Amino acid sequence: MESPENHRIPLEKAEQIVLRWDSTVSEEARARMIFEGDRQEIDNYLQAIDEIQRSMESTTLSDDDDSKKVTTTTIQIAMARLEDEFRNILISNATPIETDSLTESISSTHLTSRTSSSIGEFPDADDYSTRGEDDTVSRNGSSSLLERGESSTTTASYRSMSSIREIDLIPSDSIYDLRCIADRMIAAGYFRECVQVYGSVRKSAVDSSFKKLGVEKLSIGDIQRLEWEALNAKIGKWIRAAKVCIRVLFASEKRLCQQIFEDLGTAADDACFMETVKGPAIQLFNFAEAISISRRSPEKLFKILDLHDALLDLLPDIDAVFYSKSAESIRVQATEILSRLAEAARGMLSEFENAVLREPSRVPVPGGTIHPLTRYVMNYISLISDYKQTLGELIVSRPVTGSRYSDDLTTPDMDFTDHEGQSPLALHLIWIIVILQFNLEGKSKHYKDNSLAHLFIMNNVHYIVQKIKGSPELREMIGDYYLKKLTGKFRQAATRYQRATWVGVLYCLRDEGLHVSGSFSSGVSRSALRERFKSFNAMFEEVHRMQALWLIPDTQLREELQISISEKLIPAYRSFLGRFRTHIENGRHPENYIKYSVEDLETAVLDFFEGYAVSQHSRRRSQ
Repeated sequence: MESPENHRIPLEKAEQIVLRWDSTVSEEARARMIFEGDRQEIDNYLQAIDEIQRSMESTTLSDDDDSKKVTTTTIQIAMARLEDEFRNILISNATPIETDSLTESISSTHLTSRTSSSIGEFPDADDYSTRGEDDTVSRNGSSSLLERGESSTTTASYRSMSSIREIDLIPSDSIYDLRCIADRMIAAGYFRECVQVYGSVRKSAVDSSFKKLGVEKLSIGDIQRLEWEALNAKIGKWIRAAKVCIRVLFASEKRLCQQIFEDLGTAADDACFMETVKGPAIQLFNFAEAISISRRSPEKLFKILDLHDALLDLLPDIDAVFYSKSAESIRVQATEILSRLAEAARGMLSEFENAVLREPSRVPVPGGTIHPLTRYVMNYISLISDYKQTLGELIVSRPVTGSRYSDDLTTPDMDFTDHEGQSPLALHLIWIIVILQFNLEGKSKHYKDNSLAHLFIMNNVHYIVQKIKGSPELREMIGDYYLKKLTGKFRQAATRYQRATWVGVLYCLRDEGLHVSGSFSSGVSRSALRERFKSFNAMFEEVHRMQALWLIPDTQLREELQISISEKLIPAYRSFLGRFRTHIENGRHPENYIKYSVEDLETAVLDFFEGYAVSQHSRRRSQ
């Protein structure tokens, strides 16, 4: 037992000092606290208790019973008083921690930047944007389309070094007083009372800190009943709060227990620590546990991974803070939650793959532009590539694909021999693109115009290619082999579009069928020529009218296709017009047959794939 001074005082005087501070009989004792007085008074009281304790230890059965009873009663009064003093000192220092600066510093220590994102729910069937503007997601996560709940903010990655930061929760002089009191209470057999008082007051302080950190008292059921939008925001708050709770709050509470109770016997420091933080720790981890066992839906994946990474990063600190045998349940809970979060992430990726394959929308996207499903899926896998370190560790098996030997036509096949050496995660990303294309091919069949169906495939596969090229991480994972395959696919769709649209138009500009033989003829059938010009005019006018409304949102792709059309159409028309213009102009009403000059066609081609009616183009050119 620690004694403030070495000299002893008589037992009778010691008992008088204790009885003077008996709050049940003394108004002065009720009005004042010993440990708020001067140091000499505090030391005298502690010396008095030490003397009485020594007296009790040296008392034998032969000693006077009345004297023993007085001593026992006196020590009981002293312990009651010490309990009040202990509680008062603790309450006086039960200030919540300063959370704002700690949250910021804990989140930024030893961390690297990574895009932390959330994505909206899977797109509703037949919910389209009519214009289809580009929505390229940049490395900082910004996005301009899919305004369906998708958001990204650059936050800290959760891979960090251990960064426990113990702070002083109570001033050193108060810690000294608390230790003096605890030493005497435990020596007198009041261990349980000491632990209960300590735990009660410090737990209230921890609860106050929890409130400042935004850690709510919610049951697992309460958490699972929350809407995802509300839960989404709470996950980010929980991650920040958990770092402060584990690395600062709980670590500092453990240190305080050691400062007050270490070496006082009966593992008092550990008992008081668990009395203080076990309830709050369970409350803290209940949130992550509820998320780990909640319904698996694809839009939750990235927040689940944020939670997984944060908890994985905290695990060494949890082991360090809760290392004792009595804290084993907390360590086990954290490890089990981490395992369930990993399994949930794997399940959500599988759910996403199935959702992409089975997405049921049948109404064609107006103008053959990029389908909302394509945008959603490519944004999703772009975010997956941001989490490649974590997912690369969690995804260890290949995707389950269709079989080329199966009669099942509802699932595509994938030849893994084309992707030797690629990670399971990379194979899953390629598989998602395969099933996305499979779904899009099915959707293209709902277009009545084959040309538009080919344009739709071209637009969507080109978008996939651009998204891959726009993300170095995604491009590395997909690989150049498959990227070249995709590039060939959208170019093939562009070629098919041109054949479906322009073969018939260009067929009007052939020479066959226009020449006649006879001594009274110039060699060209004027009537056949007039019909040929009329056919060309009608076909081009219809193509112009329709395809001006179609949309290629990518400017470069649109211009390349316009140039390709012009390179085939303009020379053919110029040659045809040059050969046969005079035959029409020498007859009646030539304007009824030659409606377009070469320049008119060149201008008209520039209207294609802009997504506006021809009349709107005319007005825009006249402005």
